[in-house]
Amino acid sequence: MKIRATICIFLMLGFWVLADTLPREQLALLFTQANDAFRKANTTPESQQRDLLYQQAILDYQKIINEGGIKNAKLYYNIANAYFLKGDIARAILNYRRAEKLDGGDANILKNLTFARSRRVDEIETKTKERILHTLFFWHYDFSLKTRFLFSCIFFGALCLVLTLMLWAGRRALATSVAVITAVLLVCLAASVLVGAAAEVRTISGVITAPQIVARQGDGQNYPPSFKDPLHEGTEFDLLEQRPLWYHIRLGDSSDAWIPRNAAELI
Repeated sequence: MKIRATICIFLMLGFWVLADTLPREQLALLFTQANDAFRKANTTPESQQRDLLYQQAILDYQKIINEGGIKNAKLYYNIANAYFLKGDIARAILNYRRAEKLDGGDANILKNLTFARSRRVDEIETKTKERILHTLFFWHYDFSLKTRFLFSCIFFGALCLVLTLMLWAGRRALATSVAVITAVLLVCLAASVLVGAAAEVRTISGVITAPQIVARQGDGQNYPPSFKDPLHEGTEFDLLEQRPLWYHIRLGDSSDAWIPRNAAELI
């Protein structure tokens, strides 16, 4: 599998309306410059010059986000592609996650995120309990919040239609069965949407961006290491607590540790 080394072109007009910190002419220029730099990098054989072009594209896309006041999944996707192609797996994963957070249903984002994750050093296994939950409640973990909300609306509409038909035509076995099944699916999806929305608000995630870092049992270099081996770039975590110089993190296997703040970035 190869990463889709493409840039996403979108209508700038919709973003100019949202942005009020940079004039539309400057946004258009930055966007054009970023796209041109990305395309040139894809056809440049010399590695150092290629990386400089990818970095220029990243800076221009990032300026649109930071100074233009625009946060869009396609921009983060472009930034992630550029980071991946210049060999920065950690920041590629970080920006794919940011893009996924804004548009979890985009197949290209999910595909490239999966591929980037396959290139990192650390392989942290989820606990058996977590794997069982992922299997039993697959719709909650495998579908984006937007998709689950859409299906909830569809099943709600279907349930209203079936109930209306039952009022007109009377209660029949088939209609009753369809109504019950639809109601059950609606409850499952609606509950999943509520839980997912609450988790998105409550949970802050991040990615280790340092090449490698010794995770410790406390917020100081004098504490003993939490693990036998260091953690490497691209490892993802949930933030439990933050202090001026340290993050308290939880990994995918539910283990926790402290890492320096400058060794990671939050999504």
